[in-house]
Amino acid sequence: MQLKMSYRFLRGLVRVCTYHMRTEWEQPFTGEPSVFVCNHAGAMGPVDICSKFPLADELHPWMNAQVLSARLVPAYVRQDYWWDPQSRWAPVLAHTLPYIAAAVLPPILRTTPTVPVYHDIRVIRTLRESLRILKEGEHLVIFPEQPSGHGTHEQELNRGFLQIAPVYVRATGKPLAFWPVCIDTIARVFRIGKPQYFDTLMTLETQADALIEALARGIGARSSSVEVSN
Repeated sequence: MQLKMSYRFLRGLVRVCTYHMRTEWEQPFTGEPSVFVCNHAGAMGPVDICSKFPLADELHPWMNAQVLSARLVPAYVRQDYWWDPQSRWAPVLAHTLPYIAAAVLPPILRTTPTVPVYHDIRVIRTLRESLRILKEGEHLVIFPEQPSGHGTHEQELNRGFLQIAPVYVRATGKPLAFWPVCIDTIARVFRIGKPQYFDTLMTLETQADALIEALARGIGARSSSVEVSN
């Protein structure tokens, strides 16, 4: 993957100016094209995995297409609960932060190797680009937690990302691996659980619940590991 110089610079700046993260694998990484399914861990979760994860140079994060458009960012910021509505500063933040974000975020995020995620008929673009990346041997990063308030998320994960599995099977004949990643910014560690594989002999409908349950468990896990890399 050819990374833009500005993106490399920003990642390097994050590594120099913020804490180090270690990586713990519950079982060794197989090297196959994979989907890393992560908890959000606030604003730093996506930043940490895209800059400090050992496979960072091969990662393509799914990103809501709204944050790539200056016109759409303000509405996204408001619906994503970027501030505590009970704060005395809430009225000020509501009238300033969405527009500051609209000016700053899109130019930065367009330098990253993202996959824009659409929630309408254009979702086919998301799946097509995801398939291209996987077929080239690289990996996707997905944050499926649905925000439910300031600093909180729904317990059940969004499951739309699972649609990439049957698409991948039809194109390659191979099962797709989903690795659950618990990003712990307090302990400063990426904990990667056992991969969950899409069963090529079953429909997505019959296995989606089991896949989501296992991934949700892995995202929240605090289990010990068998392999540690720094």
